[in-house]
Amino acid sequence: MPLVKTWQLIAASAVAGLVLSAATVSVTGPWDSGQRKAERDRAASWSRMGGVDHGSGRLPEAAPSAPGVLSGLAAALQAEKQAGNPLGEQAGRQPGTGTGTGTGEGTGAGSDALAAALRPLLADPALGSLRSASVIDTATGRVLYEAKPREPMTPASTVKIATATAVLAALGPEHRFRTTVTPGAAPGQIILVGGGDPSLTARKKPPAGSGGSLVALAADTAQALKAAGTDSVSLGYDDSLYSGPARHPIGLNPNVAPLSALTADEGRLNDSLSGPADRSEDPSGDTARAFADLLADRGIKVTGAPAKARAAADAEPLATTLSTPLGGLVERMLTNSDNDIAEALARQSALASGQPGSFEGADKAVAAKLASLGIDTTGARFADGSGLDRSDKVSAGLLTALLAKAADPARPELRPVLTGLPVAGFSGTLRGRNNGGSPAAGLVRAKTGTLSGVNALAGTVVDPSGRLLAFAFLAANTPGPEGAEKALDKLAAAVAGTR
Repeated sequence: MPLVKTWQLIAASAVAGLVLSAATVSVTGPWDSGQRKAERDRAASWSRMGGVDHGSGRLPEAAPSAPGVLSGLAAALQAEKQAGNPLGEQAGRQPGTGTGTGTGEGTGAGSDALAAALRPLLADPALGSLRSASVIDTATGRVLYEAKPREPMTPASTVKIATATAVLAALGPEHRFRTTVTPGAAPGQIILVGGGDPSLTARKKPPAGSGGSLVALAADTAQALKAAGTDSVSLGYDDSLYSGPARHPIGLNPNVAPLSALTADEGRLNDSLSGPADRSEDPSGDTARAFADLLADRGIKVTGAPAKARAAADAEPLATTLSTPLGGLVERMLTNSDNDIAEALARQSALASGQPGSFEGADKAVAAKLASLGIDTTGARFADGSGLDRSDKVSAGLLTALLAKAADPARPELRPVLTGLPVAGFSGTLRGRNNGGSPAAGLVRAKTGTLSGVNALAGTVVDPSGRLLAFAFLAANTPGPEGAEKALDKLAAAVAGTR
Protein backbone atom coordinates (compact mmCIF):
# COMPACT_ATOMS: atom_id res chain seq x y z
CA MET A 1 0.00 0.00 0.00
CA PRO A 2 1.53 3.38 -0.98
CA LEU A 3 2.36 5.72 1.86
CA VAL A 4 0.17 8.82 2.27
CA LYS A 5 2.29 11.91 1.90
CA THR A 6 2.37 14.53 4.65
CA TRP A 7 0.96 17.24 2.39
CA GLN A 8 -1.99 15.01 1.53
CA LEU A 9 -2.80 14.53 5.22
CA ILE A 10 -2.59 18.27 5.79
CA ALA A 11 -4.85 19.00 2.82
CA ALA A 12 -7.42 16.42 3.91
CA SER A 13 -7.45 17.81 7.44
CA ALA A 14 -7.89 21.34 6.16
CA VAL A 15 -10.84 20.36 3.97
CA ALA A 16 -12.46 18.51 6.86
CA GLY A 17 -11.96 21.53 9.10
CA LEU A 18 -13.57 23.85 6.58
CA VAL A 19 -16.57 21.55 6.22
CA LEU A 20 -16.99 21.40 10.00
CA SER A 21 -16.66 25.18 10.29
CA ALA A 22 -19.24 25.73 7.57
CA ALA A 23 -21.66 23.39 9.30
CA THR A 24 -21.16 25.15 12.63
CA VAL A 25 -21.75 28.58 11.10
CA SER A 26 -24.86 27.28 9.37
CA VAL A 27 -26.29 26.16 12.68
CA THR A 28 -25.41 29.20 14.73
CA GLY A 29 -25.61 32.01 12.15
CA PRO A 30 -26.46 34.28 10.58
CA TRP A 31 -23.48 36.59 10.80
CA ASP A 32 -23.89 40.28 11.42
CA SER A 33 -20.94 42.70 11.50
CA GLY A 34 -18.53 39.84 12.19
CA GLN A 35 -20.52 38.30 15.03
CA ARG A 36 -23.21 35.63 15.00
CA LYS A 37 -26.56 37.07 16.02
CA ALA A 38 -27.39 34.01 18.08
CA GLU A 39 -24.08 34.29 19.91
CA ARG A 40 -24.53 37.99 20.53
CA ASP A 41 -28.09 37.63 21.80
CA ARG A 42 -27.19 34.70 24.03
CA ALA A 43 -24.32 36.64 25.59
CA ALA A 44 -26.61 39.63 26.09
CA SER A 45 -29.18 37.49 27.86
CA TRP A 46 -26.59 36.43 30.43
CA SER A 47 -25.84 40.01 31.44
CA ARG A 48 -27.85 41.26 34.36
CA MET A 49 -27.16 44.80 33.18
CA GLY A 50 -28.50 44.16 29.67
CA GLY A 51 -26.75 44.26 26.33
CA VAL A 52 -23.20 43.09 25.79
CA ASP A 53 -19.93 44.92 26.28
CA HIS A 54 -17.00 43.56 24.32
CA GLY A 55 -14.69 45.41 26.66
CA SER A 56 -12.16 46.37 24.01
CA GLY A 57 -12.75 50.09 24.28
CA ARG A 58 -12.19 50.34 20.51
CA LEU A 59 -14.61 51.24 17.75
CA PRO A 60 -15.72 48.27 15.61
CA GLU A 61 -13.64 47.64 12.52
CA ALA A 62 -15.08 47.23 9.04
CA ALA A 63 -16.15 43.74 8.05
CA PRO A 64 -13.38 41.67 6.41
CA SER A 65 -14.90 42.08 2.95
CA ALA A 66 -15.25 45.86 3.19
CA PRO A 67 -11.77 47.01 2.06
CA GLY A 68 -12.05 45.21 -1.29
CA VAL A 69 -15.41 46.81 -2.02
CA LEU A 70 -14.87 50.22 -0.50
CA SER A 71 -11.15 50.89 -0.86
CA GLY A 72 -11.64 53.59 -3.48
CA LEU A 73 -13.83 55.80 -1.34
CA ALA A 74 -11.12 57.44 0.76
CA ALA A 75 -9.18 58.43 -2.35
CA ALA A 76 -12.36 59.70 -3.99
CA LEU A 77 -13.17 61.82 -0.96
CA GLN A 78 -9.69 63.34 -1.01
CA ALA A 79 -9.95 64.08 -4.73
CA GLU A 80 -13.35 65.69 -4.27
CA LYS A 81 -12.06 67.90 -1.44
CA GLN A 82 -9.07 69.00 -3.51
CA ALA A 83 -11.49 69.93 -6.28
CA GLY A 84 -13.46 72.07 -3.82
CA ASN A 85 -16.50 69.83 -4.10
CA PRO A 86 -16.76 67.45 -1.10
CA LEU A 87 -18.64 64.23 -1.78
CA GLY A 88 -21.14 64.77 1.02
CA GLU A 89 -21.86 68.33 0.01
CA GLN A 90 -22.91 67.30 -3.49
CA ALA A 91 -24.82 64.14 -2.61
CA GLY A 92 -22.13 61.99 -4.14
CA ARG A 93 -21.84 63.87 -7.46
CA GLN A 94 -18.53 64.38 -9.18
CA PRO A 95 -17.69 67.84 -10.46
CA GLY A 96 -19.23 68.49 -13.82
CA THR A 97 -21.94 65.84 -13.72
CA GLY A 98 -25.51 66.68 -14.63
CA THR A 99 -28.28 67.47 -12.21
CA GLY A 100 -31.16 65.53 -13.74
CA THR A 101 -34.24 66.89 -15.39
CA GLY A 102 -36.63 66.09 -12.57
CA THR A 103 -38.89 64.16 -14.92
CA GLY A 104 -37.33 60.80 -14.34
CA GLU A 105 -34.61 61.38 -16.95
CA GLY A 106 -31.34 61.50 -15.01
CA THR A 107 -28.38 63.11 -16.72
CA GLY A 108 -25.65 62.25 -14.24
CA ALA A 109 -22.41 60.79 -15.56
CA GLY A 110 -23.34 57.18 -14.93
CA SER A 111 -24.39 53.92 -16.50
CA ASP A 112 -26.46 54.28 -19.68
CA ALA A 113 -27.89 50.82 -19.06
CA LEU A 114 -28.98 51.78 -15.55
CA ALA A 115 -30.55 55.00 -16.76
CA ALA A 116 -32.41 53.09 -19.46
CA ALA A 117 -33.69 50.65 -16.86
CA LEU A 118 -34.71 53.23 -14.23
CA ARG A 119 -36.21 55.95 -16.42
CA PRO A 120 -39.46 54.15 -17.34
CA LEU A 121 -39.81 52.65 -13.86
CA LEU A 122 -39.56 56.07 -12.22
CA ALA A 123 -42.31 57.32 -14.54
CA ASP A 124 -44.80 54.77 -13.13
CA PRO A 125 -48.03 56.65 -12.17
CA ALA A 126 -48.10 54.61 -8.96
CA LEU A 127 -45.28 56.86 -7.73
CA GLY A 128 -47.52 59.92 -7.76
CA SER A 129 -46.93 63.37 -9.14
CA LEU A 130 -43.54 64.10 -7.57
CA ARG A 131 -40.64 61.68 -7.44
CA SER A 132 -36.88 61.98 -7.04
CA ALA A 133 -33.97 59.58 -7.35
CA SER A 134 -30.28 59.24 -6.66
CA VAL A 135 -27.98 56.28 -7.33
CA ILE A 136 -24.24 56.55 -6.65
CA ASP A 137 -21.20 54.32 -6.49
CA THR A 138 -20.15 54.55 -2.84
CA ALA A 139 -16.50 53.74 -3.56
CA THR A 140 -15.97 56.58 -6.04
CA GLY A 141 -18.85 58.96 -5.45
CA ARG A 142 -19.77 58.71 -9.12
CA VAL A 143 -23.39 59.49 -9.94
CA LEU A 144 -24.95 56.64 -11.88
CA TYR A 145 -28.45 58.07 -12.12
CA GLU A 146 -30.34 60.99 -10.64
CA ALA A 147 -33.57 62.92 -11.03
CA LYS A 148 -34.32 65.94 -8.85
CA PRO A 149 -31.71 64.66 -6.40
CA ARG A 150 -31.72 67.83 -4.29
CA GLU A 151 -35.49 68.32 -4.12
CA PRO A 152 -36.52 68.49 -0.41
CA MET A 153 -39.33 65.98 0.07
CA THR A 154 -41.17 64.34 2.94
CA PRO A 155 -39.05 61.23 3.60
CA ALA A 156 -41.31 59.31 6.01
CA SER A 157 -39.24 56.69 7.86
CA THR A 158 -36.19 56.99 5.61
CA VAL A 159 -35.31 59.98 7.81
CA LYS A 160 -34.22 57.36 10.36
CA ILE A 161 -31.04 57.03 8.28
CA ALA A 162 -30.25 60.64 9.24
CA THR A 163 -31.19 60.03 12.87
CA ALA A 164 -28.90 56.99 13.00
CA THR A 165 -25.96 58.74 11.36
CA ALA A 166 -26.15 61.74 13.66
CA VAL A 167 -26.33 59.83 16.94
CA LEU A 168 -23.55 57.40 15.96
CA ALA A 169 -21.33 60.31 14.96
CA ALA A 170 -22.12 62.06 18.23
CA LEU A 171 -21.72 59.17 20.68
CA GLY A 172 -20.18 56.15 18.93
CA PRO A 173 -21.61 52.64 18.59
CA GLU A 174 -20.41 51.37 22.00
CA HIS A 175 -22.16 54.09 24.02
CA ARG A 176 -24.85 52.89 26.45
CA PHE A 177 -27.56 54.81 28.28
CA ARG A 178 -27.97 54.45 32.05
CA THR A 179 -31.06 54.03 34.18
CA THR A 180 -30.11 54.52 37.82
CA VAL A 181 -31.44 54.54 41.36
CA THR A 182 -30.04 57.20 43.69
CA PRO A 183 -30.72 58.28 47.28
CA GLY A 184 -33.29 61.07 47.52
CA ALA A 185 -33.13 64.28 49.51
CA ALA A 186 -35.70 63.09 52.06
CA PRO A 187 -34.84 60.40 54.63
CA GLY A 188 -35.70 56.93 53.37
CA GLN A 189 -36.30 58.15 49.81
CA ILE A 190 -34.85 56.66 46.63
CA ILE A 191 -35.23 58.04 43.12
CA LEU A 192 -35.50 56.12 39.87
CA VAL A 193 -33.70 58.25 37.26
CA GLY A 194 -34.39 57.85 33.54
CA GLY A 195 -31.44 58.14 31.18
CA GLY A 196 -33.41 57.86 27.96
CA ASP A 197 -32.81 54.15 27.39
CA PRO A 198 -35.31 53.08 24.71
CA SER A 199 -34.46 49.41 25.31
CA LEU A 200 -35.42 49.44 29.01
CA THR A 201 -37.75 46.56 29.85
CA ALA A 202 -39.82 45.55 32.88
CA ARG A 203 -40.40 42.04 31.58
CA LYS A 204 -39.27 39.35 34.00
CA LYS A 205 -38.03 37.24 31.09
CA PRO A 206 -36.88 39.83 28.58
CA PRO A 207 -35.93 39.00 25.00
CA ALA A 208 -32.24 38.24 24.53
CA GLY A 209 -30.23 41.39 24.11
CA SER A 210 -33.20 43.59 24.95
CA GLY A 211 -31.19 46.14 26.92
CA GLY A 212 -31.60 47.71 30.33
CA SER A 213 -33.54 45.56 32.80
CA LEU A 214 -35.84 47.06 35.40
CA VAL A 215 -35.93 43.61 37.04
CA ALA A 216 -32.15 43.50 37.46
CA LEU A 217 -32.16 47.12 38.64
CA ALA A 218 -34.72 46.28 41.34
CA ALA A 219 -32.67 43.27 42.47
CA ASP A 220 -29.49 45.33 42.76
CA THR A 221 -31.35 48.16 44.52
CA ALA A 222 -32.91 45.76 47.04
CA GLN A 223 -29.53 44.22 47.74
CA ALA A 224 -27.96 47.64 48.35
CA LEU A 225 -30.81 48.74 50.62
CA LYS A 226 -30.73 45.56 52.69
CA ALA A 227 -26.96 45.85 53.06
CA ALA A 228 -27.58 49.30 54.56
CA GLY A 229 -30.26 47.92 56.90
CA THR A 230 -33.19 49.46 55.00
CA ASP A 231 -36.35 47.54 54.12
CA SER A 232 -38.82 50.41 53.60
CA VAL A 233 -38.52 53.40 51.27
CA SER A 234 -40.51 56.03 49.46
CA LEU A 235 -40.00 56.14 45.71
CA GLY A 236 -39.57 59.15 43.48
CA TYR A 237 -38.91 59.14 39.75
CA ASP A 238 -36.98 61.61 37.63
CA ASP A 239 -37.75 61.87 33.91
CA SER A 240 -36.41 65.41 33.52
CA LEU A 241 -33.71 64.54 30.97
CA TYR A 242 -36.10 65.37 28.13
CA SER A 243 -37.88 68.69 27.72
CA GLY A 244 -40.60 70.16 25.54
CA PRO A 245 -43.83 68.38 24.58
CA ALA A 246 -43.96 64.70 25.47
CA ARG A 247 -46.58 63.91 22.85
CA HIS A 248 -45.55 63.60 19.21
CA PRO A 249 -47.21 66.15 16.86
CA ILE A 250 -49.33 63.33 15.37
CA GLY A 251 -50.99 62.99 18.80
CA LEU A 252 -51.86 59.84 20.71
CA ASN A 253 -50.97 57.12 18.25
CA PRO A 254 -50.24 53.38 18.34
CA ASN A 255 -47.02 53.97 16.37
CA VAL A 256 -45.23 55.91 19.13
CA ALA A 257 -45.57 56.41 22.89
CA PRO A 258 -45.42 59.78 24.66
CA LEU A 259 -41.75 60.70 24.79
CA SER A 260 -40.16 60.18 28.19
CA ALA A 261 -36.62 59.57 29.40
CA LEU A 262 -38.05 56.88 31.71
CA THR A 263 -40.06 54.38 29.67
CA ALA A 264 -40.14 50.60 29.95
CA ASP A 265 -41.08 48.44 26.95
CA GLU A 266 -41.79 51.55 24.84
CA GLY A 267 -44.96 52.10 26.85
CA ARG A 268 -46.59 49.10 25.14
CA LEU A 269 -49.70 47.77 26.85
CA ASN A 270 -49.28 44.29 25.35
CA ASP A 271 -46.41 41.84 24.88
CA SER A 272 -45.44 43.06 21.40
CA LEU A 273 -41.85 44.01 20.62
CA SER A 274 -42.40 46.14 17.52
CA GLY A 275 -45.10 47.61 15.32
CA PRO A 276 -48.26 49.48 16.32
CA ALA A 277 -49.69 48.82 19.80
CA ASP A 278 -51.81 50.55 22.41
CA ARG A 279 -49.52 52.78 24.48
CA SER A 280 -49.43 54.12 28.01
CA GLU A 281 -50.43 57.74 28.39
CA ASP A 282 -48.07 58.03 31.38
CA PRO A 283 -44.96 55.95 30.60
CA SER A 284 -42.85 57.47 33.40
CA GLY A 285 -45.44 56.86 36.09
CA ASP A 286 -46.18 53.36 34.85
CA THR A 287 -42.47 52.50 34.82
CA ALA A 288 -42.06 53.77 38.39
CA ARG A 289 -45.06 51.79 39.57
CA ALA A 290 -43.69 48.65 37.92
CA PHE A 291 -40.39 49.26 39.68
CA ALA A 292 -42.14 49.62 43.04
CA ASP A 293 -43.82 46.25 42.51
CA LEU A 294 -40.48 44.67 41.67
CA LEU A 295 -38.95 46.07 44.86
CA ALA A 296 -41.85 44.67 46.88
CA ASP A 297 -41.24 41.25 45.33
CA ARG A 298 -37.71 41.48 46.73
CA GLY A 299 -38.66 42.40 50.26
CA ILE A 300 -38.49 46.20 50.05
CA LYS A 301 -41.69 47.95 51.09
CA VAL A 302 -42.54 51.09 49.11
CA THR A 303 -44.63 53.51 51.15
CA GLY A 304 -47.11 55.65 49.27
CA ALA A 305 -47.40 56.04 45.53
CA PRO A 306 -44.32 56.86 43.42
CA ALA A 307 -44.11 60.60 42.76
CA LYS A 308 -42.07 62.84 40.51
CA ALA A 309 -38.84 64.11 42.06
CA ARG A 310 -35.46 65.50 41.02
CA ALA A 311 -32.30 63.58 41.74
CA ALA A 312 -29.25 65.51 42.88
CA ALA A 313 -26.74 65.89 40.06
CA ASP A 314 -23.91 64.57 42.23
CA ALA A 315 -25.85 61.71 43.83
CA GLU A 316 -23.96 58.40 43.88
CA PRO A 317 -26.10 55.64 42.32
CA LEU A 318 -27.22 52.72 44.45
CA ALA A 319 -27.71 50.62 41.31
CA THR A 320 -27.47 51.00 37.53
CA THR A 321 -28.69 49.15 34.44
CA LEU A 322 -27.33 49.81 30.96
CA SER A 323 -28.95 49.89 27.55
CA THR A 324 -28.03 47.83 24.55
CA PRO A 325 -24.92 49.42 22.97
CA LEU A 326 -25.90 52.23 20.63
CA GLY A 327 -24.89 50.30 17.52
CA GLY A 328 -27.41 47.60 18.42
CA LEU A 329 -30.13 50.16 19.10
CA VAL A 330 -29.54 51.73 15.68
CA GLU A 331 -29.77 48.32 14.00
CA ARG A 332 -33.01 47.52 15.81
CA MET A 333 -34.46 50.92 14.93
CA LEU A 334 -33.69 50.55 11.23
CA THR A 335 -34.64 46.90 10.84
CA ASN A 336 -38.03 47.25 12.54
CA SER A 337 -38.57 50.95 11.73
CA ASP A 338 -38.93 51.51 15.47
CA ASN A 339 -40.31 55.00 16.04
CA ASP A 340 -39.78 55.02 19.81
CA ILE A 341 -36.08 54.24 19.47
CA ALA A 342 -35.78 56.84 16.72
CA GLU A 343 -37.25 59.63 18.85
CA ALA A 344 -35.05 58.66 21.80
CA LEU A 345 -31.89 58.66 19.67
CA ALA A 346 -32.75 62.03 18.14
CA ARG A 347 -32.95 63.47 21.66
CA GLN A 348 -29.69 61.81 22.64
CA SER A 349 -28.05 63.58 19.69
CA ALA A 350 -29.44 66.85 21.02
CA LEU A 351 -28.18 66.24 24.55
CA ALA A 352 -24.74 65.20 23.28
CA SER A 353 -24.41 68.51 21.45
CA GLY A 354 -25.63 70.68 24.33
CA GLN A 355 -29.11 71.21 22.91
CA PRO A 356 -32.32 70.61 24.91
CA GLY A 357 -33.70 67.07 24.71
CA SER A 358 -36.73 68.18 22.71
CA PHE A 359 -38.04 68.12 19.14
CA GLU A 360 -36.47 71.52 18.42
CA GLY A 361 -33.20 70.59 20.07
CA ALA A 362 -33.02 67.36 18.07
CA ASP A 363 -33.76 69.17 14.79
CA LYS A 364 -30.84 71.56 15.34
CA ALA A 365 -28.48 68.88 16.59
CA VAL A 366 -29.08 66.38 13.79
CA ALA A 367 -28.68 69.05 11.10
CA ALA A 368 -25.48 70.36 12.71
CA LYS A 369 -23.96 66.91 13.17
CA LEU A 370 -24.65 65.91 9.55
CA ALA A 371 -23.19 69.18 8.33
CA SER A 372 -20.06 68.51 10.39
CA LEU A 373 -19.68 65.25 8.44
CA GLY A 374 -19.62 67.19 5.18
CA ILE A 375 -23.23 66.47 4.23
CA ASP A 376 -25.10 69.20 2.37
CA THR A 377 -28.26 69.78 4.43
CA THR A 378 -29.62 72.65 2.33
CA GLY A 379 -33.41 72.60 2.50
CA ALA A 380 -33.46 69.75 5.02
CA ARG A 381 -35.52 69.72 8.20
CA PHE A 382 -35.51 67.09 10.92
CA ALA A 383 -38.76 67.90 12.71
CA ASP A 384 -38.66 64.51 14.44
CA GLY A 385 -36.40 61.47 14.54
CA SER A 386 -38.86 58.88 13.25
CA GLY A 387 -40.34 60.37 10.08
CA LEU A 388 -43.90 60.41 11.39
CA ASP A 389 -43.93 64.21 11.08
CA ARG A 390 -44.73 65.39 7.56
CA SER A 391 -42.67 68.52 8.24
CA ASP A 392 -39.50 66.49 7.82
CA LYS A 393 -37.71 67.33 4.58
CA VAL A 394 -34.73 65.58 3.01
CA SER A 395 -33.57 64.94 -0.54
CA ALA A 396 -32.68 61.73 -2.31
CA GLY A 397 -29.15 63.06 -2.71
CA LEU A 398 -28.83 63.68 1.02
CA LEU A 399 -29.85 60.07 1.76
CA THR A 400 -27.33 58.57 -0.67
CA ALA A 401 -24.64 60.87 0.71
CA LEU A 402 -25.37 59.55 4.21
CA LEU A 403 -25.23 55.94 3.02
CA ALA A 404 -21.91 56.59 1.25
CA LYS A 405 -20.57 58.19 4.42
CA ALA A 406 -21.58 55.10 6.41
CA ALA A 407 -19.76 52.92 3.85
CA ASP A 408 -16.53 54.90 4.19
CA PRO A 409 -13.84 52.64 5.72
CA ALA A 410 -12.58 55.72 7.56
CA ARG A 411 -15.94 55.93 9.39
CA PRO A 412 -16.37 52.52 11.07
CA GLU A 413 -18.47 54.10 13.81
CA LEU A 414 -21.23 54.62 11.22
CA ARG A 415 -21.32 51.03 10.01
CA PRO A 416 -24.54 50.11 11.95
CA VAL A 417 -26.36 52.43 9.54
CA LEU A 418 -25.69 49.81 6.86
CA THR A 419 -25.86 46.62 8.91
CA GLY A 420 -29.21 47.65 10.40
CA LEU A 421 -30.98 48.10 7.06
CA PRO A 422 -33.66 45.46 6.39
CA VAL A 423 -32.72 42.81 3.82
CA ALA A 424 -35.09 42.36 0.88
CA GLY A 425 -37.10 39.17 1.21
CA PHE A 426 -35.57 38.29 4.57
CA SER A 427 -35.81 40.75 7.47
CA GLY A 428 -37.65 43.63 9.05
CA THR A 429 -39.88 45.83 6.95
CA LEU A 430 -38.52 44.26 3.74
CA ARG A 431 -39.25 40.67 4.72
CA GLY A 432 -42.22 40.44 2.37
CA ARG A 433 -40.85 42.66 -0.40
CA ASN A 434 -38.61 41.76 -3.36
CA ASN A 435 -38.66 38.17 -2.16
CA GLY A 436 -38.83 34.85 -3.98
CA GLY A 437 -37.25 35.01 -7.41
CA SER A 438 -36.59 38.74 -7.40
CA PRO A 439 -33.01 39.66 -8.35
CA ALA A 440 -33.05 41.97 -5.33
CA ALA A 441 -33.80 39.24 -2.76
CA GLY A 442 -30.97 39.04 -0.27
CA LEU A 443 -28.99 41.71 -2.10
CA VAL A 444 -30.89 44.93 -1.42
CA ARG A 445 -30.65 46.38 2.09
CA ALA A 446 -32.93 49.39 2.44
CA LYS A 447 -34.98 51.55 4.74
CA THR A 448 -38.63 51.84 3.85
CA GLY A 449 -40.78 54.94 4.28
CA THR A 450 -44.57 55.06 4.30
CA LEU A 451 -47.10 57.75 5.13
CA SER A 452 -50.43 58.40 3.48
CA GLY A 453 -49.50 59.64 -0.02
CA VAL A 454 -45.76 59.33 0.69
CA ASN A 455 -43.56 56.34 -0.13
CA ALA A 456 -39.78 56.00 -0.11
CA LEU A 457 -36.97 53.47 -0.26
CA ALA A 458 -33.27 54.15 0.40
CA GLY A 459 -30.41 51.74 0.88
CA THR A 460 -27.52 49.83 -0.66
CA VAL A 461 -26.94 46.96 -3.06
CA VAL A 462 -23.94 45.18 -4.52
CA ASP A 463 -24.49 45.21 -8.29
CA PRO A 464 -23.48 42.41 -10.73
CA SER A 465 -20.05 43.98 -11.24
CA GLY A 466 -19.34 44.00 -7.49
CA ARG A 467 -19.81 47.70 -6.81
CA LEU A 468 -21.54 48.80 -3.61
CA LEU A 469 -24.20 51.26 -4.75
CA ALA A 470 -26.33 53.58 -2.66
CA PHE A 471 -29.79 54.49 -3.89
CA ALA A 472 -32.73 56.59 -2.75
CA PHE A 473 -36.17 56.93 -4.32
CA LEU A 474 -38.74 59.34 -2.87
CA ALA A 475 -42.34 59.70 -4.09
CA ALA A 476 -45.14 62.07 -3.09
CA ASN A 477 -48.87 62.25 -3.79
CA THR A 478 -48.94 58.52 -4.44
CA PRO A 479 -52.43 57.09 -5.06
CA GLY A 480 -51.93 54.11 -2.76
CA PRO A 481 -49.21 52.32 -0.77
CA GLU A 482 -49.43 48.93 -2.46
CA GLY A 483 -48.79 50.17 -5.98
CA ALA A 484 -46.11 52.61 -4.82
CA GLU A 485 -44.25 49.92 -2.89
CA LYS A 486 -44.25 47.60 -5.88
CA ALA A 487 -42.94 50.40 -8.09
CA LEU A 488 -40.17 51.19 -5.60
CA ASP A 489 -39.26 47.51 -5.35
CA LYS A 490 -38.92 47.35 -9.13
CA LEU A 491 -36.56 50.31 -9.02
CA ALA A 492 -34.42 48.65 -6.36
CA ALA A 493 -34.41 45.37 -8.29
CA ALA A 494 -33.29 47.22 -11.41
CA VAL A 495 -30.35 48.74 -9.51
CA ALA A 496 -29.46 45.26 -8.22
CA GLY A 497 -29.63 43.58 -11.60
CA THR A 498 -28.29 46.11 -14.12
CA ARG A 499 -24.65 46.09 -15.17
